[in-house]
Amino acid sequence: MKEPLVPVIPMSHTAHIRSHRKPRRSATSSIAVRAGVAGGVLSMAAAGASASASAAEPVTQTIELPTLTADLSTQVAQSAAATQQAAANYELRAERDAAAAKAAAEAKKDLAEAKKKAEAKKKAAEAARKAAAERATRSAERATLSASATASASTSTSVSAPASGSVATVISFLKAQLGDAYVMGATGPNAWDCSSLVQAAYKQVGVDLPRVSQDQSMAGTDVPLSSIQVGDILYWGGKGSAYHVGVYIGNGQYLDAANPSKGVVIQDLSGYPASGAVRVL
Repeated sequence: MKEPLVPVIPMSHTAHIRSHRKPRRSATSSIAVRAGVAGGVLSMAAAGASASASAAEPVTQTIELPTLTADLSTQVAQSAAATQQAAANYELRAERDAAAAKAAAEAKKDLAEAKKKAEAKKKAAEAARKAAAERATRSAERATLSASATASASTSTSVSAPASGSVATVISFLKAQLGDAYVMGATGPNAWDCSSLVQAAYKQVGVDLPRVSQDQSMAGTDVPLSSIQVGDILYWGGKGSAYHVGVYIGNGQYLDAANPSKGVVIQDLSGYPASGAVRVL
């Protein structure tokens, strides 16, 4: 068997000399390095893109926030508008209620005033009617009472005669005032209270009496009620603290300014017994 032939490659005449150059990298190594570098760059680019994407996410959320805020603002504005409308409705209702209450109060006040005026008018008419009736009967009462007193004085044997003409003058003055009104504090000539009438009667004969009943009960001389005479002053209440006075006119009767409902009248002692008597004439 023949041995295979080994090809003989001619060598350069400098092949035996060691070269001082760095050995060249193979194309494969260069490709690998380039691929590595490219891969690194791509990785960095991917990482950068990823980082950019991650960094962009807040931007995306920030872009959406105005939309959410606008919606919320709209809702808040709508809620505020609804609240304002409700408040306006409540205020309008309150104003209407207040106006109705005011109108009702005014109507009630007007009705009360109308009733008051009607009552006042009715009272005035009644007072005028009463005054007219009193005026119509006053003259007749004066004549009747005067005639009755005169007849009683002339026929009675139990009544003491007046001590003098002065007493007759006092009694005559008093009877002339029959029918006059009683007014507290009045002093005539058409209205009296009890003590002013007694004072005026005795002034006709020159006797000056105190103004009030308490002091008049202290004037003159005390007289027992069993011994009173025409012209004696009668008093009711304690001596020095009397609250009413009149003048005895005989036959168990006295004349006085009684009260606002009676005026100046003649009354029986039996119906209203006196507490004491004094004599000043």
